[in-house]
Amino acid sequence: MSTRYADSTVRLEGRRVLIHCQVENGTRETWLTSGGFAIGCQILDRETGAYVGEGPWVPVPRDVPPGGSATVDVEAELPRGSGQYRLVVSPVDSTGGWRFRAHWPAFVVEADLAGGETTVLSTRVATDRTLNRERWPRSLSRAFKYPVDTVWSNWQLIRSMVRRDILARYRGSLGDALWTVINPLLLMSTYFFVFGVVLKSRFPGDPSQAGFVLYFLAGMLPWLAVSEAIGRSALVVVEHRNFVKKLLFPVEILPVNMVIAGLVTEVFALLVFMVGLLLARGHVPLTVLWLPLILGPQILLTVGLCWFLAALGVFMRDLGQIIGFVLTLWFFLTPICYPEAQLPATFAPFLSLNPMYGLVTGYRRIFLEARAPLWPMTAWMWLYASLLCVLGHAWFYKLRKGFADII
Repeated sequence: MSTRYADSTVRLEGRRVLIHCQVENGTRETWLTSGGFAIGCQILDRETGAYVGEGPWVPVPRDVPPGGSATVDVEAELPRGSGQYRLVVSPVDSTGGWRFRAHWPAFVVEADLAGGETTVLSTRVATDRTLNRERWPRSLSRAFKYPVDTVWSNWQLIRSMVRRDILARYRGSLGDALWTVINPLLLMSTYFFVFGVVLKSRFPGDPSQAGFVLYFLAGMLPWLAVSEAIGRSALVVVEHRNFVKKLLFPVEILPVNMVIAGLVTEVFALLVFMVGLLLARGHVPLTVLWLPLILGPQILLTVGLCWFLAALGVFMRDLGQIIGFVLTLWFFLTPICYPEAQLPATFAPFLSLNPMYGLVTGYRRIFLEARAPLWPMTAWMWLYASLLCVLGHAWFYKLRKGFADII
């Protein structure tokens, strides 16, 4: 034990926290006043452990030999605004820094600030290892909770911005909002002409030309939503720089807007596909009711990638060009416009690593083969899509503090 604290008291004056304590030297070295040895108070965010500020260092009144003690009064002023903070009282000096970072015990005050008044929640002696162990469960809980809270608390704003984005995209054109349907139709028609008519590709489930159209369109449905959102995500924060620099705005919803806009495109394409399915086969199988089970990981996967790329795009302006190439490569590595049997055998083991392969397979099974999704594949998609969503949000949350400086 390198430090002991005795007779510690806490007094509050609005946002000011005054701490009186007797600090005992439990080390084998003498705490020298000439060496700048002092007692300080560092302010941390209670939830995240992030550094907020610190109070003035109070030099020990005299040299403190091993086994000796010194009585000090330290203070810290909490930031304006409500919040919960952790005040850590610890020995500190200019050479060794904060000793609680070297696992020395510290006197810890948990405080809540609301309406300009501070309340002490608890006091104790703890090491940084103890504090870190306590923070892990809270951090894990926040990692899963914050993405949901982001969307839920800002849903009205998201809906309004998506609507404005879709209408503004085609405003003034002859087709107006009809381009939301025309664009995916033109894209799918182009690929169909190349692979279905020129190259005469066919799928084993239905070797007819109509069968190729249905299998191809079923594979294009998830691709349209995913590729549109990812393709626009890299520059979305830069394009809305005024929101970042001048307004108190939840910038983390900007990538979510791209995902929702991509889903709107998919909905229109899905309606066209359902009409084609009715004309070609005369019915739509009841297995389409499994669609939400596949749509869930698709949304999580897309929003996770968009959060990651949106944050990275602020620091790498060329990312938009790189993503265009990557999306083209990703499309042709996914058996959308050709059967997976045409892939070289060496590529077959890597198909399971392609998240789009699981989505395309799921869509084809429920729409065209009247079968439920493959359960192991679906469970795996939910797992890595959820993990990617959490990590993408954490990445965005970590980097967003530097957006205003870069933009």
